[in-house]
Amino acid sequence: MAPTTPPHPSILLLARLFSLRDGASPFTLVLDSVEQVGRPVVRRFVEAGKASKTKIIYISFETLNPPRGVDVFIRARGKSIKDLQQVIGSASQGTKSLLIIDTLHPLASSPDVNLLHFFSSLLSPQVSLFAIYHTDMALLSSSQKSPYAPAPLTMLRYLATAILIPHSLPQILAKKRAQDRSLPEPVFGLTEEKEGVLIGRGANDTSKGIVLEMEYRRKSGRGVTAMFVLPPKVGVGDIVLLTNFSEYRNATTREGDEGDEGTVVGGMESTFDLGLTEKQRRAREGVVLPYFDAQKGEMGEGGRILYDLGVEDDFDEEEDEI
Repeated sequence: MAPTTPPHPSILLLARLFSLRDGASPFTLVLDSVEQVGRPVVRRFVEAGKASKTKIIYISFETLNPPRGVDVFIRARGKSIKDLQQVIGSASQGTKSLLIIDTLHPLASSPDVNLLHFFSSLLSPQVSLFAIYHTDMALLSSSQKSPYAPAPLTMLRYLATAILIPHSLPQILAKKRAQDRSLPEPVFGLTEEKEGVLIGRGANDTSKGIVLEMEYRRKSGRGVTAMFVLPPKVGVGDIVLLTNFSEYRNATTREGDEGDEGTVVGGMESTFDLGLTEKQRRAREGVVLPYFDAQKGEMGEGGRILYDLGVEDDFDEEEDEI
């Protein structure tokens, strides 16, 4: 039986993050967008929490109905910070819990909320925090408490022990095809800056999974970054590194490169024909190379110089005899 290849250390680290073991990440921050929302990552954490018998407390600012697998669903909109802290504290008291906040924008936009103090009041050795921040949603201008204070997103990045950024798999493959062919990377959604375009082609397409970018900070302070492909469902396929994903490696050879005509030479696609026709091949074989006689083995004759006189040459027999 052939020995099995051990998983990559980054995959083991992500699996440890999902399993919620040993306080792998007290504060996990998800930075999503309309191109790829963070719901697949939330489902993964909820399923992992149920498997590890962790109490799932969902704090909703924008979610209407409780997601499947959630133990406690708290409607946070309209509550004061003090009331919200009391409700969350009573729900998570004495049990291993995972707090999930569906969006941090109401908290980050409020000038009365200090994010550092708020998170400190929730976290404990038995409580982990998982929160989502929408990167393409603007904050209220009044949310900046001081001109010298860092922006909320900068503060959140500093506080988080793990940062997860989901990407659309079809869009990542489209960018890879452009890179391999030395073309400008395509842009999608709001970055296209086209009137009426909100989301791009392939946005939120999870039929084959999503790409997850991870930035994990160890206790030593050293950061670990990696990109993975998560299967669409738990148990359907394995988590693999993006560079080992078959469709990513073979992105330029897959069908679907629309609009460009060319040939494939040595595995690299070109926009013009590098081959020769039969007529061109015969013409090339009929070309007489310079000093062709020297290639017939007629050497060792005292360095004889082969030279054909041209019409413009002035031949002088006396100088030639000297």
